[in-house]
Amino acid sequence: MPNVKSSHIGRKIERIRELRQMKQDTLAAGLGISQQAVSKMEQSEEVDDEKLSKVATLLGVSVEAIRNFNEETAINNINTFNDSSAFNFQCHFNPLDKLIELVEENKKLYERLLKSEQEKSALLETLLKKK
Repeated sequence: MPNVKSSHIGRKIERIRELRQMKQDTLAAGLGISQQAVSKMEQSEEVDDEKLSKVATLLGVSVEAIRNFNEETAINNINTFNDSSAFNFQCHFNPLDKLIELVEENKKLYERLLKSEQEKSALLETLLKKK
């Protein structure tokens, strides 16, 4: 009887990610980790349940789909149905929204800095007028 426990979760994650045409950077951003951490995870035989659940969500599949992933079966399904819609990646965050959030944060910081500088200038002007 073949060894049922011959699953390498990291390789399965990597292969599903590749089939989804997702880069490690994209997965890393969704997980809030570095690209190097994704690479290391994909080299790991085991991945903790919490992280695996997040990965599954980002890849648009179930945890069971990752655990039970079999490339031969996937290729047969693709060839049989000839429908690539099963592998369309839907990003769960909008990169432009993230960029706008950062711009807004920087804008607020800039406004606070500007206000502080204006207050300093006003104080200096007041001190100079008194002399």
